Amino acid sequence: MKTIVLIHGLFLSWSSWEKWVERYSARGFKVVAPGWPGLEGSVEELRADPTPFTKLDIKTVVDYYDDMLRHMEAPPIVIGHSFGGLFAQLLAYRGLASAAVGLDPGAPAGVLNLPFSTLKASAPVLANPLNIGKATMLTPEQFHYAFTNTVTPEESKALYDRYAVPCVNRVLFEGAFENFVPHSPARIDVKADRPPILLIAGGEDHLVTPDYTRANFKLIDQSPAITAFKEFPGRPHFTGGVDGWEAVADYALDWALNHVATANL
Repeated sequence: MKTIVLIHGLFLSWSSWEKWVERYSARGFKVVAPGWPGLEGSVEELRADPTPFTKLDIKTVVDYYDDMLRHMEAPPIVIGHSFGGLFAQLLAYRGLASAAVGLDPGAPAGVLNLPFSTLKASAPVLANPLNIGKATMLTPEQFHYAFTNTVTPEESKALYDRYAVPCVNRVLFEGAFENFVPHSPARIDVKADRPPILLIAGGEDHLVTPDYTRANFKLIDQSPAITAFKEFPGRPHFTGGVDGWEAVADYALDWALNHVATANL
């Protein structure tokens, strides 16, 4: 039985994958969607005590998944959202996936331009350097702009209440400044061989814009391995949670099982 590992990003609980777990399990796959280390609790528990969020950084989280994947019988399909999409790419470059998919993903070091909407969406954390060791919770309005801008405020609030958790601020700061740190954990040899990688962009994503994901694609397409890009028009950053998520989920899995190099840039 093929295993699928789902990796969540910042501001969202592992439970944000619940519909994907159900859908992929119904297709006969073993599906695991673990929280980052220390973030295995419920949304209510994680909001009540954000201390675990202050103890993490990129290296700690990636090494946690690295160890998990190395103990599996065979390399799994790895699908990650947002910063989880960056982690999926880093794990693929370590040879630990049969294929990797990044949904609205963070990029490895080498993509230089952060769009204005990215900076605006990240401002509740990045605007204050003293936030780096803390855990910041978005307001419902900030969540709506960054994650669910294509749905009504009422629909966004329901998703916020069900899935939103504080940010691991240190991870966001590390990602924002990865191009200025010589030994950043997000820095890889992008020209190295690795398993196939697909990057999926949401056409209305404020946090990780389609152009940013295209730049990510061009960066890792320097590898001799298969690299693909797909944009879903009209979709926000939380593409896996709003209506129409099924099409994204099916495309991601079908590509991971039968990967080809494609790019609608």
